[in-house]
Amino acid sequence: MSNNKKFYITTAIAYASSKPHIGNAYDIVLADMIARYKKQQGFDVFLMTGSDEHGQKIEEKAKEAGITPKEYVDNAASVIKGVWDSLNTNFDKFIRTTDDDHELAVQKIFTKLYEQGDIYKGHYEGKYCVPCESFFTPSQLVDGKCPDCGRDVIDSKEEAYFLKLSKYQDKLLEYYEQNPDFIKPESRKNEMINNFLKPGLSDLCVSRSSFTWGVPVEFDKKHVTYVWLDALSNYITGIGYNPQGSTEQFEKLWPADLHVIGKDIVRFHTIYWPIILMALGLPLPKQVLGHPWVLVGEDKMSKSKGNVIYADDLAKRFSVDAVRYYLLSEIPFTQDGTITYESFISKFNSDLANTLGNLVNRSIAMTNKYFDGTVLKGKVFDNFDEELIATAKESIEKYHSLMDIYHNAEAIDAVMALAKRCNKYIDETAPWTLAKDEAQKDRLNTVLYNLLECIRLLSIMLSPVIPESCDNIKKQICNNNNTLAFGLTDSFTVGAATPLFARIDTEKVLAEIAEAEAKAAAEKAENVATVAQIGIEDFAKVELTAAKIIDCEAVPKAKKLLKLTLDDGTGTRTVASGIAKFYTPDELKGKTVILVSNLKPATLCGIESQGMILAADCGDDVKVISLEDIPAGAKIR
Repeated sequence: MSNNKKFYITTAIAYASSKPHIGNAYDIVLADMIARYKKQQGFDVFLMTGSDEHGQKIEEKAKEAGITPKEYVDNAASVIKGVWDSLNTNFDKFIRTTDDDHELAVQKIFTKLYEQGDIYKGHYEGKYCVPCESFFTPSQLVDGKCPDCGRDVIDSKEEAYFLKLSKYQDKLLEYYEQNPDFIKPESRKNEMINNFLKPGLSDLCVSRSSFTWGVPVEFDKKHVTYVWLDALSNYITGIGYNPQGSTEQFEKLWPADLHVIGKDIVRFHTIYWPIILMALGLPLPKQVLGHPWVLVGEDKMSKSKGNVIYADDLAKRFSVDAVRYYLLSEIPFTQDGTITYESFISKFNSDLANTLGNLVNRSIAMTNKYFDGTVLKGKVFDNFDEELIATAKESIEKYHSLMDIYHNAEAIDAVMALAKRCNKYIDETAPWTLAKDEAQKDRLNTVLYNLLECIRLLSIMLSPVIPESCDNIKKQICNNNNTLAFGLTDSFTVGAATPLFARIDTEKVLAEIAEAEAKAAAEKAENVATVAQIGIEDFAKVELTAAKIIDCEAVPKAKKLLKLTLDDGTGTRTVASGIAKFYTPDELKGKTVILVSNLKPATLCGIESQGMILAADCGDDVKVISLEDIPAGAKIR
């Protein structure tokens, strides 16, 4: 296979609203495995991932946090990249939709499509889901809620620009027919045809005017480019596309060979995205892989359900390769996979500690014990050897055929079948018995050679899945020959046998996890804050202002609250404070206090509290911090 043949693979870019959980992380782990396998095959691979950083949801979250949207997504992108790095994924580019070159290219794409008549101006009225950033007609809702995420929707009516999907509907269907492998698995393609294309496509809203955090429309600054035109375009802008002139990298890499995405966004990648490309006059990606979800037990992961598992946390506890192995071996090609701590530990102990780890450790230890670490290619064979070698050849064949079509879980099963056969081979040949008979030395040499040669093959086939562990195996057997064929090594001189995976004490670890979760839940319930050091830039975000209490009154039905009316130097504002136990209203009137003046308003017992005053805990007492000779409105720093 030519070393010059390119393979451009992408993941869906992660939405920068929150830390990605293990289900989100499956995208990048799967894509990284495919990229590593393709490199094994001699392809010139380019893997791109990134973060989707615009939209109403992010604008709202930034406002809640009291920071700008750009500050918010800078933090979020750093977290996403950190999780990807923690899983030992080797991406070639991490694109952000706030990158200057991406935003400029998106503006030019929007303008080009408008000028050629594929985008037009109109009005949108319908149901809108903020988390999904999607519009729906009333008939598309499920029990009145978003059909994708199940959350509440809001009524939305605004001026908007639309992309003419209907214009390209027949052309897209024709492309499906001419390229039967465009969407995988097959069930996803049938869903797109039957649920969306055959009933007829409605034109797609591609701009919003009700919020500002997005790429401005070049010729109409009241509008920002709506998420799907912005986010989907990353696959071409990230490698240098611009309607006014693209780079050599774009000409080399496009069309993409594979988009790796979750099944919930197949519609956007196999209907909206191909039509955008058709309108731009660009080739379509060769294939879209819509993988299933990773469920916790029987449920989809959700913060509100409290069942979220984070990949980087799991990696810290069990190792990076353990997480990669579980995701890539336990998630079927067409059906949702599940993860629980119990199933994770069981898989770890069974496959990694017992089957693979034990095989490597025993084989190397016996080579050192019986032959001072060196064995030669075998000469004395019997039926057990033939069966082992036949299994090795069968595993290699299945490995290639299944990995080529991205059936990674089945491919791993085929590889582990060889590891299991090796362990059975040890039982059949009983090396410890052969070692007792000097006349059987050549036979013992053959047995250990066969085991080490199979371990070499295992380290090659599993390296896209558990790369760090396979590097460790190669070091222990002192062999870097990456050719997948049995009997290519003339001799092995092994190093010291060091355990790959220590067996996990299930009860002990589950108890530790339960204790940690209980502690976290208790801290959340008690609202216990962990004190952490902050930088001067964080402190500078807090605005402290001198404010005079011009009125104060008790709040009916709220024994702890006092309603304060403050003069902050620019006018008056109301603050509800939980200090009624320590002060009467008259004791506070006339005092000048320290006000946190840029705190997001909150409603307490029907009172909109527009800030917070500072007080000190003094044992069982609380004392409001008051100022003397400081005018209202003075800034405190």
